[in-house]
Amino acid sequence: MRLEMSLLMSLQMGLLMSLHRGRLLALFLTLLVTATGCEGREEAGDASGAIGSEQISEAPTQRPEETEVWEPEPRVVRSLGGDSPPSDATVLFSGTDLMAWTHEDGREAEWVVEDGVMTVAPGTGNIQTRQGFGDVQLHIEWRTPAEIVGDGQGRGNSGVFLMGRYELQVLDSHQNRTYSNGQAGSIYKQHVPLVNASRAPGIWQSYDVVFIAPRFAPDGSLVSPAYMTAFHNGVLIQNHAELRGPMAYIGLPKYEAHGDREPLLLQDHSNPVSFRNIWVREISASPSLEGS
Repeated sequence: MRLEMSLLMSLQMGLLMSLHRGRLLALFLTLLVTATGCEGREEAGDASGAIGSEQISEAPTQRPEETEVWEPEPRVVRSLGGDSPPSDATVLFSGTDLMAWTHEDGREAEWVVEDGVMTVAPGTGNIQTRQGFGDVQLHIEWRTPAEIVGDGQGRGNSGVFLMGRYELQVLDSHQNRTYSNGQAGSIYKQHVPLVNASRAPGIWQSYDVVFIAPRFAPDGSLVSPAYMTAFHNGVLIQNHAELRGPMAYIGLPKYEAHGDREPLLLQDHSNPVSFRNIWVREISASPSLEGS
């Protein structure tokens, strides 16, 4: 009996010691795995930190001077303010004579010049500049008759034709309804003005225009259309509008190849519309057009 008890106690002790050693082994393995994982993470962190530092150290150091452009240097143009044209402008009418203008058939311009103003002499015909222009900034002031005669298109009608073809409509559009693509500030029958900025009859008004001429290939095909931006009395009315061709009274406009420089034309539409302070600045086309 004592022998049996002794054997049983020895067996229990053996089992307890085995179980204890198993637990210790499991604990040891757990600690080993944890330590290895931490070491791996530290090494990874050190590696990523080293890469980041290396990337930062290898990034080029930029200076403000590297993005400064010094050439070409813009030429100086003086603006004297008021009604005076810029120093590089070509003055087409200063209020004294019509030497810069002729009729389309070559006759000397017969419009009336009085008190610094030139006025359409109805029936004498359109007048155009002796000089041709392409891309321009144009300033022109105009006035419809103070005495209201007619309505719609028959009231204070004229037109400013860039290159003799592309019309910015002149009309008494103050409380005078007509078709929208034919009122003052329209690119005639192509683009309605963004707003109606018209003043009352007899009051001076102005157009300031940026016009980019169309480009044609040697075979006469269109490379790039004309574009027009216009301000009426200081208000934007045409915003880089793309022209579909020359003015067409009937039908749709269609481009036909023409010269790079053509006269500016003012229309005789049988109404005594007046003009003053007309000048242009020849401008360079955008690089995209120059490369065409």
